[in-house]
Amino acid sequence: MSQSIVVKKALFPVAGFGTRFLPATKATPKEMLPIIDKPLVQYAVEEAYLAGIREFIFITGRSKRAIEDHFDDQLELELELDRTGKIDLLEKLRATIPKDSHFIYTRQSKPKGLGDAILTARALISPDEYFAVLLADDYLLHNKRIQNTLTSMVSIVNDHPGMVIATEQIAIEDSRKYGMVSGKNLGDRLLNCELVVEKPEPKDSPSTQAIIGRYILHGKLFEFLQGAKPGSQGEIQLTDAIAHMIQKKVMPVTAFDIAAQRFDCGSKLGYLQATFSTALEDPSLKAGIIALINNNKVLN
Repeated sequence: MSQSIVVKKALFPVAGFGTRFLPATKATPKEMLPIIDKPLVQYAVEEAYLAGIREFIFITGRSKRAIEDHFDDQLELELELDRTGKIDLLEKLRATIPKDSHFIYTRQSKPKGLGDAILTARALISPDEYFAVLLADDYLLHNKRIQNTLTSMVSIVNDHPGMVIATEQIAIEDSRKYGMVSGKNLGDRLLNCELVVEKPEPKDSPSTQAIIGRYILHGKLFEFLQGAKPGSQGEIQLTDAIAHMIQKKVMPVTAFDIAAQRFDCGSKLGYLQATFSTALEDPSLKAGIIALINNNKVLN
């Protein structure tokens, strides 16, 4: 019986500028923008934690100190909440930092693409180790009927050893915004990737299956990132390195068509959609949101 694959570490590339949300993101990282009462990055950390991961590695940049502060103890605030009897809030605050977790921060000196951000963490990942990558601004909404996406991906990597990338169906005209994949259908929302193309024009796209911001990768990837040539906008593209690994038949790559609802919170519309959709899943907010919509206070 083969030994099960355990994914212990998750990388969070958070060094980008978030220019589409300026001036709000001038001093506040876009990953700290809240969906209701939790920042985007906390949702991503919670998703990784539910998948059994306990080591969280953040690839940061300038003006990202707020992320480090968020995942740190704030004794004065805890004491004040305790003194005033706000125990529910105190427990919610403490849950931000699970006691069995380890948070690590490393700096990407200049944003040069997702591939370069991941390469920055090379010294923290063993060459024979699996690790997860989560992009916090790809916000996934899981209801009670849908299993946590990264938990599903950990199960998939055990059934199909190799790397696993999350995907979803998109309109073909949006292919130029994504890495696109095609390959052999394995059933159960899975695809054995045979071709991966970074941001093709619609007429050149191999499918309508787009890569989104959840990955389980392997330490062998770093060799291909190290030697990758800059692609679009002079950046090191993760998709190009994965495509090279497929071409060289280094290891299989399985695409997982996610069941969760995804929102692109790097865009203003996606961020607003994520906020409203999350509110509608909250019993304490649902009625009020529906009333706002029905009274046209939101739409007009």
